Amino acid sequence: MALAMGPTVSVPEALDNIDLLVAARLCALQNVPVPAHVGSVAEPRQAHPSLSLARVSPLARPGESPCVDPRINSLGMEFVLIPAGTYSMGAPCARQGRQVTISQPFYLGKYLVTQAQWLAIMGTNPSRFPGEDRPVESVSWDDVQVFIRMLNAREGSNKYRLPTEAEWEYAARAGATTAYCFGSDARLLDAYAWYAANARGTTHPVGQRQPNAWGLYDMHGNVWEWVQDWYGTYPEAPARDPQGPSTGSHRLRRGGGWHSDARECSAAYRSTIKAGDCYSTLGFRLLRTASEEA
Repeated sequence: MALAMGPTVSVPEALDNIDLLVAARLCALQNVPVPAHVGSVAEPRQAHPSLSLARVSPLARPGESPCVDPRINSLGMEFVLIPAGTYSMGAPCARQGRQVTISQPFYLGKYLVTQAQWLAIMGTNPSRFPGEDRPVESVSWDDVQVFIRMLNAREGSNKYRLPTEAEWEYAARAGATTAYCFGSDARLLDAYAWYAANARGTTHPVGQRQPNAWGLYDMHGNVWEWVQDWYGTYPEAPARDPQGPSTGSHRLRRGGGWHSDARECSAAYRSTIKAGDCYSTLGFRLLRTASEEA
């Protein structure tokens, strides 16, 4: 028995129709573009990642990756919303582990602050390894405070600051309880970090390695990151939003850098440094308070 056939449609036309149908369905359901698949190592970005005008907000299941804030600040910085929660801070094997609660959500820079962003505020670029997409480095803690004051004044707010040490580690772990955001096997670090084994003695443009589960890039390696706290030993008691000592002689940096070994790039590793020091291995990322959106 012969089947009735409709008009002949070529293969390319059929594929085009399928693509249009899928796109229409996705737009109706999500109202956002479909995020690109991320491989084991992020592909080099063609445009300045932190100056992108993309407004992509990947969907996430409850308890998984938080949403990327669709808004971008006046410098083109993208921020990721980090949820409130409780975690074990420090390395348990070193008897550092303690329960810490982050009671309020906050936004953290998706990328390290770049040289282009620093230059836009400060008017000069102190970095040893120039490149607008590379992280700014050779900046002291005191320099960073000036940058933050000027950015807050530019935007008429007081919402930008450095993360505390507890906030930084919480975000770096992204729910992981292991040495790194991806586990404890240092042989896998190459996919997530620029460090001594693969950096070739220099910084690299931000966002080229694989992000953690919360969408943050370069939390391991590339450059160390200033945090807000003075250095102090961990109290044994559980803590809620710890701010560190009220005074001290040294500040803290976290995350490791292009010259660091794998151990220094772990989520729990702490390194002390004076507030006025600056090195080509040291940069920062910004926290933005979420009280306005909470």
